[in-house]
Amino acid sequence: MNRFLFLLLPFLYLLAPTLSAQGTLRTLHSPGKLSSISIGLNKSGEPFYKINYRGKTAVDWSRLGFDTKEYKLHSGFSLRSASTSTHDDTWTPVWGEVAQIRDHYNELEYRLSDATGCTFIIRCRAYDEGVGFRYELPRQDCTPTVTITDERTEFQMTGDHTAWWIPGDYDSNEHVYSTTAISAIDNVWYNREHAISTQHIVKMKNVQTPITMKTADGTHIALAEAALADFGALHLETDVKNLKFKAFLIPSADSTVKSVNTMPFHSPWRAVLLSKDAAGILRSKLILNLNEPCKIKDVSWIKPQKYVGVWWEMHVGLATWDYEATADMMAATGREVKNGRHGANTANVKRYIDFASKYGFDGVLVEGWNLGWKDWFGKWKDEVFDFAKPYPDFDMDELSRYAKEKGVKIIAHHETSSAVPSYERQMDAAYAYMNKYGQNAVKTGYVGKIIPKGEWHDGQWMNNHYLRVAERTAQNRIMVDMHEPVRPSGWHRSWPNWMACEAARGQEFNAWSTGNPPEHECILPFTRILGGPMDYTPGIFEVRMSAYDPNKKEVVHTTVAKQLALYVTLYSPLQMAADLPENYEKRLDVFQFIRDVPVDWDDTRILDAAVGDYISTARRQKGTHNWFVGSITDENPRNTTLKLDFLPAGKTYEATIYADGAGAHWESNPYPVSISKRKVRKGDTLSLQLAAGGGAAVSLIAQ
Repeated sequence: MNRFLFLLLPFLYLLAPTLSAQGTLRTLHSPGKLSSISIGLNKSGEPFYKINYRGKTAVDWSRLGFDTKEYKLHSGFSLRSASTSTHDDTWTPVWGEVAQIRDHYNELEYRLSDATGCTFIIRCRAYDEGVGFRYELPRQDCTPTVTITDERTEFQMTGDHTAWWIPGDYDSNEHVYSTTAISAIDNVWYNREHAISTQHIVKMKNVQTPITMKTADGTHIALAEAALADFGALHLETDVKNLKFKAFLIPSADSTVKSVNTMPFHSPWRAVLLSKDAAGILRSKLILNLNEPCKIKDVSWIKPQKYVGVWWEMHVGLATWDYEATADMMAATGREVKNGRHGANTANVKRYIDFASKYGFDGVLVEGWNLGWKDWFGKWKDEVFDFAKPYPDFDMDELSRYAKEKGVKIIAHHETSSAVPSYERQMDAAYAYMNKYGQNAVKTGYVGKIIPKGEWHDGQWMNNHYLRVAERTAQNRIMVDMHEPVRPSGWHRSWPNWMACEAARGQEFNAWSTGNPPEHECILPFTRILGGPMDYTPGIFEVRMSAYDPNKKEVVHTTVAKQLALYVTLYSPLQMAADLPENYEKRLDVFQFIRDVPVDWDDTRILDAAVGDYISTARRQKGTHNWFVGSITDENPRNTTLKLDFLPAGKTYEATIYADGAGAHWESNPYPVSISKRKVRKGDTLSLQLAAGGGAAVSLIAQ
């Protein structure tokens, strides 16, 4: 144990009787008494809390509260009341990993007041899978607003746990994860990253949430937030000596201000997910349950889907987003060159529409179709794109007619280049344009530094913008997939048209940077994806970029079989078959799994999991008895045996197994995929051999 922590623990333990002596200590147990949160005031009227799980301390006594310009919301309080209640219901998500979700918790409203009469509420909810708490300010007589300058929430850990984390970057989530002890958290290495144009890391010990940890006894703890709205995103300052985290809110353009809020006001939820093992963290619905119910009355138009698109060819250098660059090249050379072809031209988009129609895909994403790409990157301009004017070589009328004839939807792309006021001014016209042409899904993008200048991707102003987009698209019956936003915090329960986000290091980094290490996809579900689905864009079959340019050394750090498995292990209701059509048509037998795998589920089982090492997930297709299984591993090969106990008794299934072939290895031999079939029933087992950086995908079709 850390020597300083050893000396500090007696002081921490003395807090509890001090709180109890004042008669302010209250303990709230979860319905099954697996977790509990205790809260009380010390002699200075400061609120503290403690969380227990399965009889052990998960978060030791830690401070609560805010600093504001109007109030001192962290001390001088007295307890006015402490009331408890119980909630238990089951709700049906519009789409998701399971057909129904139980929301069962006990709640404590801990109501405080100070000498001025200010009322401050700390609301706690205890679930068997963890704890959530938030701060509430009812309407006050003395001021209509509150200006928050700091949040004092702490998370005192009980040991030097293993942690999976990314740096507290104000402007990007697109980092690889580090695996270290809490005491070793340090962002110095990340400042050598050159692939993220907007990177802004100020404090070398800050991390983003969610951060997931494993204790010495195997307990897993994830610190996260839920229902982020009208607030800066929750990052954490790490006290590496005392093994403690403190809330750090991303500031506004005025760096002394973290949030300005009109009362009545409540903060986002601070969530602590708890499990005896890694699988339990993946099963948790705590973050979703802390969000509000669906705000859309008619959800019939919201449909999970698979799509292809004019996208990967730009990342691998075969095409450009920018029509003007193509015109300049043609003028200079007298001919169209292979590297530099404008991807979003009518003939090329028709090729993708034909492919989608032939192989049963719902949509075709088209990037680079609209005016503005010449000035989009790194210019920090207020007016860049027009979201209702296509380039001359993109015939919207013809393509819309053709897509409708083929039974395929065009997915619009609105790259804002982070000129956000410009986008907000155009949203009504842009969504009307989409409706005119029958487009019911849009991918938004926020590459670049934010305008208004001084705001950050994770700040209050931008977090409110993302919600405005979700609401406005819902009003226009449009589904939205956001790239480069803040990481999600469960808002897809309230706004199920907000189908997915990127908000993490996605597949494209494999095309032009050092890439994503083999463990990356084994960490994402335990961290970033806890808050909501990720549009990771899996399905790359040509994993070596030298296939497009002999001088390129970049590779995708997986086998092809693992790319298949990602459709199951990385949950999203919006899944892209990201590779080029010609690469799929070379391997139609392997491509069959991508065609078959669904994107909406009635049940999900985590069969085996270890953060950063491996995951095996089984999911049952919505409205059927069919199951699909994905198993992935990190850089280490491993054998895994999966029990098919989740199958219903008395039914026979045909299992089609897509496994790493002989000699497969993510780096030296990523291509081999072995396909086999067998009949299975409940109680049978599947033995899978996963190559280094490999995986396996299995379809189980009821007979």
